[in-house]
Amino acid sequence: MPISSAHSYIEFLVAFGVTLFSLHFLNPVAKFFDWFDYPHGRKAHSAPTPITGGLAIALGVMAAMPLGLTTPDAFVAFCVSALVLLVVGIADDMYDLHWFFRLAAQAGAALIIIYMGNVRARYIGLPSGAEAIDLGVMAVPFTVFITLGVINAINMADGCDGLAGGVALVTLALIGLTCVHVGNYAVFDRVLILGGAVAGFLVMNMRHPWQPRARVFLGNSGSTIIGLAITWLAVRVSHTAGHPVSSILVPWLVAPPLIDCVVLMFRRAAQKSSPFAADNGHLHHLLLDAGFTPAGVALTLMALTAALGLAAMIALRLHVPQAMMVAVFLLLIVGYYFFSRDRGHAVRRLTWLRQSFEAAFRHSEGRNSGHTVDAMRVSSDTE
Repeated sequence: MPISSAHSYIEFLVAFGVTLFSLHFLNPVAKFFDWFDYPHGRKAHSAPTPITGGLAIALGVMAAMPLGLTTPDAFVAFCVSALVLLVVGIADDMYDLHWFFRLAAQAGAALIIIYMGNVRARYIGLPSGAEAIDLGVMAVPFTVFITLGVINAINMADGCDGLAGGVALVTLALIGLTCVHVGNYAVFDRVLILGGAVAGFLVMNMRHPWQPRARVFLGNSGSTIIGLAITWLAVRVSHTAGHPVSSILVPWLVAPPLIDCVVLMFRRAAQKSSPFAADNGHLHHLLLDAGFTPAGVALTLMALTAALGLAAMIALRLHVPQAMMVAVFLLLIVGYYFFSRDRGHAVRRLTWLRQSFEAAFRHSEGRNSGHTVDAMRVSSDTE
């Protein structure tokens, strides 16, 4: 059976193209409404940057969705939820709303997905497995809880060029791989659409030699929409009848930002400050202090997200007990808490890690260069 129809890949291209075009088209809109993120305080970017990424992604997703959608209720629910988060996110970007209003909007968006789209996390574990826990009436509050968790994990990761979008794209790839593995092509089509939109955004957000800084930011509207979509897709893929996947896998698919979010909120609560207060204690801040470039931070955390997600998928494939997987995830949270408790110590360890990577890379380059020189000598001797 083919992975997906050609129609689905057209949807990917439509989402990619519409998002990328919208980013260019929205520049005059950003200038008219002064919709920019200005450098100040913790924000170290060098120039005012449009924060139109969220709106562009929403336009890309909504343009591509109707092309192959067969469940109108789910589409309408997602669109309404995304619209709520888009409006509140834009208002937050422009007027810095109180965290209570942001959380209320996120909870409202989750309830729309639950009741209009009939998407909820009812089971912990594999629905048909002996270890599964049926949440019953607790399914609704649990779904709201995990939606808030993923949304805020992605939002808090949005502090470095290419990071939130890059990690989200890796998470979507992992969800897509899971869909292919169990034959859930309906959800895979949705993954392609969101992946296309996020990829289109990353073209103008990820640093590379031809783009020394991000030309557009996600904004709170973008990070919340991506977090909502990831939760929606993850719950769908773990609860689709006929193609079930253990929900234990879900937190592993977005592990680095989720662990960072949980640890920081516990630390802030212990310090009697707001769990949603902004600071420079995130993992990406530690990596930047350790000398990683913004592109290096994004690529490192993308690789870590992929490694942990794939490891969890392999563990499930090998029938590792799900209780053990939960225990290991909790140990990672505890381990990172103690690792990052002393900021100076954490930065020194990460600096050593960076230097080790750089030394290994230089050694590899030198060895390859030596092989090239030897080959040239052999060629010369032959002649």
